[in-house]
Amino acid sequence: MKKVFSFLLIFINIHLYAQNTVQIKHANYTSIFSTSKFYPLMVDWWETSARDNCSFATRRKDQFRPDPLLPDETNLKADYLHSGTDRGHMCPAASNKCQGEIVMEECFYFSNMAPQYHALNAGDWEALERLTRKLAIQEDSIHVWAGSVGEAKKIGKVSVPLQCWKVIHVLKTKSYKAYLFNNDLSHADGIDNNEVTVHQIEQLTGFKFVH
Repeated sequence: MKKVFSFLLIFINIHLYAQNTVQIKHANYTSIFSTSKFYPLMVDWWETSARDNCSFATRRKDQFRPDPLLPDETNLKADYLHSGTDRGHMCPAASNKCQGEIVMEECFYFSNMAPQYHALNAGDWEALERLTRKLAIQEDSIHVWAGSVGEAKKIGKVSVPLQCWKVIHVLKTKSYKAYLFNNDLSHADGIDNNEVTVHQIEQLTGFKFVH
């Protein structure tokens, strides 16, 4: 796997739970948000056929805003402005299109965002989002966890993560897939080249994913 392990060993012995975190629950996702890094360490949600396949989808408006449940810590619009990074969804907008305006608005809270370079956000990260929705339509229920680790630099007070990760669990088949991506300017090299084991993500993050 190309470059994906370059920072892995740095974090294995770091206890991420020691960071200041706040758990925030919304209709479609739960965020564990770091108030020291100002991005979510993990966002947890379900992809289902009903949520991903509807006749009348809510239009995406790109209204990024502070989370009203954590307004001061997620008032980050100015930090992202002209930063050279995207406001990268953990729980994607396209997975929140079937339940109305409020649910769509919630997924644009900064508690659901991490700074991602466009090469990742519009490349392999987006490709994996599309694959996950396809699986949800085919298999009905997919549990998804996504998050970020590390700090490459700061944009304002927000840390730009070194890596972004995702774990998916297909309920019907009881199967897991895990992916780890370097958050940098390199070109997309394909989802399969960034697949790792669930255990590696657990070591990296301190989170547990097995049902």
